[in-house]
Amino acid sequence: MSAVIVSLRVPAAPEEAFDVFTGEIGTWWRPGALFQLTPRGDGTLSFADRERLITTLPNGKVFEIGRVHIWLRGERLAFSWRQATFTPDQVTEVDIRFERVGEETRVTVEHRGWDTIPQSHVARHGFPLQNTQMHLANHWRNLLGGLAVQVRQSGG
Repeated sequence: MSAVIVSLRVPAAPEEAFDVFTGEIGTWWRPGALFQLTPRGDGTLSFADRERLITTLPNGKVFEIGRVHIWLRGERLAFSWRQATFTPDQVTEVDIRFERVGEETRVTVEHRGWDTIPQSHVARHGFPLQNTQMHLANHWRNLLGGLAVQVRQSGG
């Protein structure tokens, strides 16, 4: 299974970085035009009871993006990932690691499974896998940049 792997250091301890990632995702998440979660946009993301990643759309509808498989504060977070246009059998996986590097934390996102989503699917925009992964990597870099800003604002 192919994977996109992106890392960024944030100015906080691993536990703080994890808390901002999970507890403030609705604040730092930046929607991306190519990878919208639903046809109506991304809404506001949140983790529900450490079991599910959801988004709440402006009309109040809730869409479950995925189920949490691993929740290890300050170490690792893993969950399934589905866009609203995916069929029930189409799912990708996101695995995030938080590693102390001096006074900072390296946050590494590994997003696997886009090779199981057909090139003709609307979520792939007709791109070959390599192009899809390049765009997805740029999207995650942008998201991690938003996380870094939020960590600084939260006092990390």
